[in-house]
This record gives sequence, structure tokens and C-alpha cells, in this order.
Amino acid sequence: MEEKPYFCPNCRSNRIKFSVITSYSRRILKDAHTGAILESSEPQVIVEPEPNIECMVCHFIGNEMRFVKQAEKEPRTAAFAAFHNG
Repeated sequence: MEEKPYFCPNCRSNRIKFSVITSYSRRILKDAHTGAILESSEPQVIVEPEPNIECMVCHFIGNEMRFVKQAEKEPRTAAFAAFHNG
């Protein structure tokens, strides 16, 4: 995951609230007649080359680079940062 600012390319209002979407795989063995799960392995994380990010404001989901590129395209101004930090 990138150590760079994000900015939602959809709502263009969120720079701080995000979720990282992670996929898991779990092997199971089912009964062919009843459908009951007979065996189950521990879930394993599927490693993605680039994580998917969800904006927690508008719930848009996209690859991480879209959020990074939007932040680079529309950087937060120093005056805005000083106003909110001081």
C-alpha cells in the first residue's frame, strides 16, 4: 500500500476516510447430497498486486492508484492545511 495521500476521484470531497478491500480464500469440502460443509480450512489472504480502496463517504471502489493520482492532480493547498491544523 502506498504511503501517499488519497483523494476520492468520484465525490472529490474525501481525503481521510477510506477502507482497504481485502479478498480471502477458504477451501471447503461439501457433502454432495445435503450441501453440508464437511471440512473447512482457515481463510488465507489473496495478495493483490494493487489493493482496492473504498471511499467511506460515497462508497466508490477503485484501485489504489486512482485515489493517489487524483490526490496528485488536485493537491491540498498549504493555506487549507494551515487553517485546519491551527
